[in-house]
Amino acid sequence: QENMSFVARAWVAKREFLGYTYSSVFLRAFLAASVLATVAGGGVPAPGGLAVGGLPLLLGPLLQRCEFRLSDVRAGRGQNSAPLVQAQKVGLVLSGGGAKGLAHIGVLKQLEANGIPIDYIIGTSMGAVVGAMYSAGYSPREIEQIVLSPQFQYWVSGKQLQDKTFNYLTAEPDPSGLRLGVALDSALHARVVPNLVNDLNLNLALAKLLAPAGATCGYDFDKLFVPYRCLAAEIFTRTQVVQQSGNLADAVRNSMAVPLAFRPIRNPDGRYLFDGGIYNNFPTDVMRREFQPDIIIGVNVGDVSFKKYPYKKDDELLTNALPDLAGIGSTDFDRVRTLIGRGDTATQRKLALIRQRIGRRVDTLELQRRRLAFQQAAPTPRFMQVRVQGLRADQNSYAEKFFRRDGKTYNLDDLEEGYYRLAADDYFRNIYPRIRYDTARQGYVFSVDAQQNNNVAAEVGFALSTRPIDNLYAGIEFKYLRSLLYSVGANVSLGRFYNGIQGNFRVNIPGRLPVFVQPQITYNQWDYQNTGGVLGRDVLSTQVRQQDTKIGGQIGISPRYRARITLDLGAFYNVDNYSNTSVVNSSDILARTSFKGGTAAVRFARNSLNRKQYAVAGRRYVLSLRGVTGEEAYTPGTTSLLRSEAGRHHQWLQLRAAYERFVPLKNDKQAWGYFGELVLSGQGRFYTYRSSLTSAPVFAPLVDSRTLFLDNYRSPRYAAVGLR
Repeated sequence: QENMSFVARAWVAKREFLGYTYSSVFLRAFLAASVLATVAGGGVPAPGGLAVGGLPLLLGPLLQRCEFRLSDVRAGRGQNSAPLVQAQKVGLVLSGGGAKGLAHIGVLKQLEANGIPIDYIIGTSMGAVVGAMYSAGYSPREIEQIVLSPQFQYWVSGKQLQDKTFNYLTAEPDPSGLRLGVALDSALHARVVPNLVNDLNLNLALAKLLAPAGATCGYDFDKLFVPYRCLAAEIFTRTQVVQQSGNLADAVRNSMAVPLAFRPIRNPDGRYLFDGGIYNNFPTDVMRREFQPDIIIGVNVGDVSFKKYPYKKDDELLTNALPDLAGIGSTDFDRVRTLIGRGDTATQRKLALIRQRIGRRVDTLELQRRRLAFQQAAPTPRFMQVRVQGLRADQNSYAEKFFRRDGKTYNLDDLEEGYYRLAADDYFRNIYPRIRYDTARQGYVFSVDAQQNNNVAAEVGFALSTRPIDNLYAGIEFKYLRSLLYSVGANVSLGRFYNGIQGNFRVNIPGRLPVFVQPQITYNQWDYQNTGGVLGRDVLSTQVRQQDTKIGGQIGISPRYRARITLDLGAFYNVDNYSNTSVVNSSDILARTSFKGGTAAVRFARNSLNRKQYAVAGRRYVLSLRGVTGEEAYTPGTTSLLRSEAGRHHQWLQLRAAYERFVPLKNDKQAWGYFGELVLSGQGRFYTYRSSLTSAPVFAPLVDSRTLFLDNYRSPRYAAVGLR
């Protein structure tokens, strides 16, 4: 039973609530220092600490100060109190400290394995996370399994989960390297929205992991499996906030909102709260005030443990130092097993002293029975309603359409899909989920807070090369949301090799089968072997110059938002100027072929690559069928063998299939990949050999391939496979 997750026991057993592979983005940067474990009474050191550069365990000297005198800790109780062993109540204080806070798990494992009671828990930051999970009914082994899961690294890095990639709203890749967004409201007030660590996975994971316990305790932290408190900071009034009721996930999220790393969330009372470690990273004083325990066990992974230098105690404290955390930083979440082991080892070395000072024991089987009973008391995971708030009424209604259901209730998959679909639309920001049990409805309500993101965005990008393919890119986009989402955009590229301009307008219609309509106009120009500058000096040796103009549009749908099926319709006018020989003089006139007509295509695409270029994870596949019809017109030049003008009618079908995948290596910065591509086209011969090549499909296996006009890589029919 102990190895079964709380999710599996309390929710999946009743149906399916938290069948999620635990995900969260814990603190990536905070206070780095040593881990201390202290057992103390009224004389517990105040927040702060002795920087010994390691993992000192201060159990010995501090216990000697306490001497089990209950009056030192609990006001009003003295020598005439009940026997100590029977009356002992133990409080556990867990500090913040980033990745080092994972050592708390090792401490919990040893305390529980040896029957040491834990009657109260208070945590800050990372300590709030670990403490909340224990108070919510997770065993130390289950917490360890959570942080050792592969998904945990996605949480701490803020990376997008590959199976939660939705392409419906994603535009085709562009050359931009920097996107600058501004939120413009109806009063024309501009606001720049900063980018912090991506907390999407964190928010949903905390909501799902802690929702059952919150419902069971009626949102009163005193009624959790272990009574619990966590600290947050209210920076506007410069006060610490002791959170003792409400949504448990909210409380934990508040306590770990590190400034400049994780954004704060807006609480139901309208306040923003920040990381509790700002004012009190090791809240032993709060433990005494809130619960008045007989014994306090403190685990401090923060910077310091004392407000004042411990004169006459410093030598003694140094001799009690345990194996330290030297070489481990507050962002080293990839060393999970090592960190847990350090906490485990530190506790073992002081276990004899802990057992000596704490006479009361907890039966392990009885503890497991109580834990299981608490878990099974959670209400049946039935989701009755989805509610989006924080925007205008019509905008909230638009966002709610991202959530779909079969029947009268939602299941967990419905909620996850809708949550990540909504997050994929960059019109929204600060998306935060809450799961709360509604006793009147006899089910859960999944609510999402959202705010308007950047509705005006500018993009820039450039490429510099020793070859004449330098390029500058700039784009702008404006979005407007009512009951539908409208967007209009334009972009331009300027360079020696390539110039282009595009304008588009798009309407997004959400629903069970989301649809978008996008008319657009595009102009492209390529100059192969152009050695002129960006300002436009004409080239003396241009062999091929192509110009394409297209007016048309797309109608697209997205099954489950993960892929796109588009119908592409348009009219085009292409002009190719080229030489029929390899030697070109400055006085030569290039031959000219124009081709105008119409085209229609059906295209299926799905893309989960983690980068536009040089991806190291994900996959992409495309399947398209295109029909083309048009009229060719040929005008000879001075290098042409055919001296008369001519024209032909062409029409054909073209099938293209492409697939590529990248598999990351152990360091996640390098990968190996493979790809395959198949093109079958019924395109016939144009009037000249060169014009046939300029109109043929191109195989471009490398980044530079499209900048070269290679005869052998242009053909109506080809197949290719390779490694990348």
